[in-house]
Amino acid sequence: MVDNSATTRQQGQHSVFDLSLEALPDTDSKIFDDDGRLKRSGTVCTASAHIITAVIGSGVLSLAWATAQLGWIAGPIVMFLFSFVTYYTSSLLADCYRSGTGKRNYTYMDAVQSNLGGIKVKICGIVQYINLFGVAIGYTIAASISMMAIKRSNCFHASHDKGPCKISSTPYMIIFGATEIFFSQIPDFDQIWWLSIVAAVMSFTYSTVGLGLGVAQVAENGKLRGSLTGISVGTVTEAQKIWRSLQALGDIAFAYSYSMILIEIQDTIKSPPAESKTMKKATLISVAVTTLFYTLCGCMGYAAFGDLAPGNLLTGFGFYNPYWLLDIANAAIVVHLIGAYQVYCQPLFAFIEKKASDALPASKFITKEIQIPIPGFMPYNLNLFRLVWRTVFVIITTVISMLLPFFNDVVGLLGALGFWPLTVFYPVEMYISQKKIPTWSAKWVCLQILSVSCLIVSIAAAAGSVAGVILDLKSYKPFNASY
Repeated sequence: MVDNSATTRQQGQHSVFDLSLEALPDTDSKIFDDDGRLKRSGTVCTASAHIITAVIGSGVLSLAWATAQLGWIAGPIVMFLFSFVTYYTSSLLADCYRSGTGKRNYTYMDAVQSNLGGIKVKICGIVQYINLFGVAIGYTIAASISMMAIKRSNCFHASHDKGPCKISSTPYMIIFGATEIFFSQIPDFDQIWWLSIVAAVMSFTYSTVGLGLGVAQVAENGKLRGSLTGISVGTVTEAQKIWRSLQALGDIAFAYSYSMILIEIQDTIKSPPAESKTMKKATLISVAVTTLFYTLCGCMGYAAFGDLAPGNLLTGFGFYNPYWLLDIANAAIVVHLIGAYQVYCQPLFAFIEKKASDALPASKFITKEIQIPIPGFMPYNLNLFRLVWRTVFVIITTVISMLLPFFNDVVGLLGALGFWPLTVFYPVEMYISQKKIPTWSAKWVCLQILSVSCLIVSIAAAAGSVAGVILDLKSYKPFNASY
């Protein structure tokens, strides 16, 4: 079984994998959980922070553009439908944290192994980790664009909106990558709760600024822009209208994607009450809050700019003033994405480190922890393999980001590729298996209809995003992107 959870938790010099309650005195049950690991301390609050950090990411910034492609009718309806599907399937997935015997599944792949097994586990692993890798690239692109937006807004202000202010994205991607190299040395998921809370606060900050600026622009215009069916043929060709509408589905799907790390988040929650009960409550709160923000930001951005809604609400320069408020919002985006990058990458980090430890258990380079004293804090456990591999990972994602700095298209493609398999198919199949729902029963048929419908949407969204990437590549020179 694959275990890519917080595998580095330590008790003194002993791995948590060596501990079991049977070997411990009864008094230690106050310190350890039923699986022998340290008592989990997560709550509805921390789980919600993790989810909001993962969900309200850079995806919210493309929702005004997505709404512009779909229009006043389809735009809000599609957002609501995605939120409902995400909440429903996340609730199914939360029930899969423990198997029928009560055994914990520490990771998404563990849950698939327990409930489905076979080739589906390998396929799930490939899809999940490619998606996590892709999210790291998407967040690097988004963070660099926000850093550039700060520089550009100050440039426009200094030149009284007359300067060209062309800026290369490469230095900013390097800065973001260097920051992530530092934060990636946080050993495991449990220890980034504080980073998630900071990131969640930042996400509300820039979403609120985007919403406020949209409201102010609508008030200045004196009317709501846009149409019932979205951007009109004439402004774009018929083919562009189709591809953009499909890409908009991918953008919205990406904005709701977090199921791939749901089990890892649930593994941080304390019990009683049952982890699934806490997780469902956190999911309901988080999805409700994010849907409200998404609808407001997407709709107000569209109302403010109509067909000209920018691909990134805060960096597309639909807004120029007040420049200092845009600077605050974009700085908040960068801080948020620093945390979100870690929330998504920690499961991938832990998976590789577990596989390496299992393959070469005698290697000191892989397993040895070097304690580094930090005055006023707990000693930091430095692991050389963790240092080298995570640094290499961040460098690779940064270089790829320099090659493909297409915010909207990358966001849409990631959303399309990850939504159906990880958010819908596997949760549905695991739930059917765990609850032993009879084939062709009414509930089984309804779940399959949901799954197939989402598959069709994902394929369509992927096609639209690929078309967008191909179009961008025709006029793009690698490592020479400027905005």
